[in-house]
Amino acid sequence: MTAPIAILGAGAWGTALAVKLAPRFAIALWARDTLQAEALRATRRNARYLPDFVLPHAIHVTAELSDAVRGARCVIVATPAAGLRETIAALPDPGVPLLWLCKGFVFEGAAARLPHQSVATRWRGGWGLLSGPSFAQEVAANAPTALTLAGRDMAFAEEWAAALRDESLRLYASDDVAGVEVGGAVKNVLAIATGICDGLHLGDNARAALITRGLAEMSRLAAALGGRRETLMGLSGLGDLVLTCTGALSRNRQAGLLLAAGKSLPEIQLELGHVAEGMFAARAVRQLAARENIEMPISEAVCRVLYDDLSPRQAVVSLLQREPARE
Repeated sequence: MTAPIAILGAGAWGTALAVKLAPRFAIALWARDTLQAEALRATRRNARYLPDFVLPHAIHVTAELSDAVRGARCVIVATPAAGLRETIAALPDPGVPLLWLCKGFVFEGAAARLPHQSVATRWRGGWGLLSGPSFAQEVAANAPTALTLAGRDMAFAEEWAAALRDESLRLYASDDVAGVEVGGAVKNVLAIATGICDGLHLGDNARAALITRGLAEMSRLAAALGGRRETLMGLSGLGDLVLTCTGALSRNRQAGLLLAAGKSLPEIQLELGHVAEGMFAARAVRQLAARENIEMPISEAVCRVLYDDLSPRQAVVSLLQREPARE
């Protein structure tokens, strides 16, 4: 089947976007696992990631990458950040317009990089990313959602924002790819911090302080990596930060709650059943902050809890003992 839009990755986000776009486009949805693809075709439901929604028949499910992208007008990669490079490298035509949905960092060797830095060296066609405050379940349900579509240039961003938006999906174009990527990645780390805060019952005041000071951390890193601070005041910064830190559907906030409850990383990953990108992004943030000589104490505290055997309560104490700086 020839599909104008190929969505690569049948997790919650990929499936939700396929359901959302299916009334207007023929969609090819690629599942890496053959058994998952067979189950999706047989039941027309994604039982693991998005069980409450039926896949319209306009969605062609396949486990063959070449089948998914054949004749595609646009390719949308919906894998976790760790799978972005591998998926793009396997695509046969590097000239097709490309978008990605992942919110995280990629590693080339031991070096953390923003996703677009990896894509730009491998893709000759137009490219960009879709980011902002969005839970997959609500997108699939046609709940009002506003996102940022950031592209290599404004013309590409405006073209695809216009092509994909509809009455309940409002898309804003941007050419600040680095700023949008930093916002989408770092907010996941900060949501883990907020989950820890809520899990320790530290109160609404503490949550508000974490979100506000976390926004300052995000903005500093974005500026150091070539982004614009004002981008972090928008949907892909503040908007996504607030949603991920406060929403009940946030996997990263749930990870923080489980850390506060004393659960180990393997236990948390098993209980969530989904990727919590902040658990992987924390190490990248630590590396990039050190490289750019930027203080990011909240993100550093999360990294120490995840990987340095610091207890959640000790992490809170260490943050409270820091000498306050000027606002």
